[in-house]
Amino acid sequence: MTVGIIGGSGVYEALDLEQEATQYVDTPFGEPSGRLTVGQLAGEEVVFLPRHGRNHSLSPTEVPYRANIHALKQVGVERVLSTNAVGSLREDLPPRTLVVPDQYFDRTKQRPMSFFGDGVVAHLSMADPYCPHTREHLVDSADATDADLADGGTYVCIEGPQFSTRAESEFYRSNDWDIIGMTTVPEANLAREAELCYATLTGVTDYDVWREEGVTLAEVQENAAANEAAINAVLERAIRTLPDERDCDCGSALAGAITTPSEAIPVEKREPLELLAGAYLDER
Repeated sequence: MTVGIIGGSGVYEALDLEQEATQYVDTPFGEPSGRLTVGQLAGEEVVFLPRHGRNHSLSPTEVPYRANIHALKQVGVERVLSTNAVGSLREDLPPRTLVVPDQYFDRTKQRPMSFFGDGVVAHLSMADPYCPHTREHLVDSADATDADLADGGTYVCIEGPQFSTRAESEFYRSNDWDIIGMTTVPEANLAREAELCYATLTGVTDYDVWREEGVTLAEVQENAAANEAAINAVLERAIRTLPDERDCDCGSALAGAITTPSEAIPVEKREPLELLAGAYLDER
């Protein structure tokens, strides 16, 4: 089972990978954020991808989400463990707490949300946007460490790169949402379309701006660095104890989802979708 990790360099550098190598992967959707780092951990193949690039040169809007997910699919990844820095919308989720959300609310505006379109239409269920079994495994892995973790919650994903206004932050709080960040969408959507299991482990860095003190980049960076040890411990435990088989529906998420008849699918659209949906393009 090949495990993909999408996150920052602090995650990669802490994983004790063996037989480590870098790999360049090209995709029909452009170049991914950076070269993949491939290695072994406890007998599992692990593929690390830096979401914002090795030097954090890509803003949340500029991240090539489709290329990233396609690249992971190309090298055989079936399960993706993501990490995110987030703000807290709740008093009882202070900075340096980890959260494994089970829902998100999308407030992004400028990102390609799907591999499909341009002549091929697919409608997938996103009722539960994170793979429930992978999510549960992350929670169980945290229980085996010293991490202070909250199980469940709604992740509000904003466009960024600016932080929220106070009015926006208060609106999110009024809906009883829990954390706020900039990168889980469209990663979760694309992973579902690629039939990959996907769950995210988030680290709270600040209280967003609903508190009087507001939020600064320095505060975010300081708390993100403090969260790294706990995040890395949970990820390593999760990788070491992953079940051999996937016990979920993610591996057949596209079954029955494509509504375009096969004869109406443009020839030039088939090739980019072959890896992701080749088994389904002629279903109708």
